Amino acid sequence: MATAAETFKTTTDQFTTAGAQAFRDSVEKTLAGINDVNAYSKANLEAVVASVTAATKGAESLGSQAIAFSKKSVEDQVAAAKTLAGAKSVQEAVELQTSFAKAALEAYLANLNAMSETVTASMKDVFKPINARAAAVVEKVQAAR
Repeated sequence: MATAAETFKTTTDQFTTAGAQAFRDSVEKTLAGINDVNAYSKANLEAVVASVTAATKGAESLGSQAIAFSKKSVEDQVAAAKTLAGAKSVQEAVELQTSFAKAALEAYLANLNAMSETVTASMKDVFKPINARAAAVVEKVQAAR
């Protein structure tokens, strides 16, 4: 028959072994959770960088379009002024000015439309990586249910 001391020692050893295993399991789960959080954080940071890069490209494109439009507008205005200066009558000057104003307005509206399309495309590119991360989080939450 086992003595009380042996029984106590056996029980204590079992408790210690079970406690140590539970502690190891808990630490492993915690480390796995930390690794998951780190992976998500890294992916989120990469998504933000991709988003900012897309926004920068969009801004550069808009800037280029604005500069090109401004340059062309100035050239058109100089040409119109030269043409207007050569008008031989008030009637001809009014017709030339009307024609220039109509062309300038059409060019402005076309440029505005092109810039609108650039902004729309840029916003799609900007939000694509962020939306992908949001979808990944939603999937992870739904999978955890």
